[in-house]
Amino acid sequence: MPYLADTNILLRWVSPADPQHSLAVDSVKELQRQGEIVHITPQNLIEFWSVATRSVAVNGLGMSLAEAEREVESLERLFPLVPDSPAVYAEWKKLVSAAGVSGVKVHDARLAAVMITNGLTHILTFNTDDFEGLPGITVVHPQDV
Repeated sequence: MPYLADTNILLRWVSPADPQHSLAVDSVKELQRQGEIVHITPQNLIEFWSVATRSVAVNGLGMSLAEAEREVESLERLFPLVPDSPAVYAEWKKLVSAAGVSGVKVHDARLAAVMITNGLTHILTFNTDDFEGLPGITVVHPQDV
């Protein structure tokens, strides 16, 4: 069952002080121990950069650009990167229309579209509600690994 890590997993992965850091790391390591592959996609890294370089005062990690770049390079080494393709847009458009997705959930639907076009079946996320109603994927909370 190939997995995609949601961006919230990556953000906690690089934040040892986060109360959910250990759960994020342990769930990924357990999946890998079970022989599962946990992937990321360029969108994850774009979202990661946005939060990592945003100030702590506005719910970011407050990293410098150099720190964020080092973390992105580390994440690229740790997790296989699945590509974006023109097929992702077509799948995304189909998903948002069929599931009636609007607002900020369009970004989650795009992750689901990346998953579907790359044959990934499961997403590991702390925000399971974000993916409710999106067909074709199985949503897994780290505590359920």
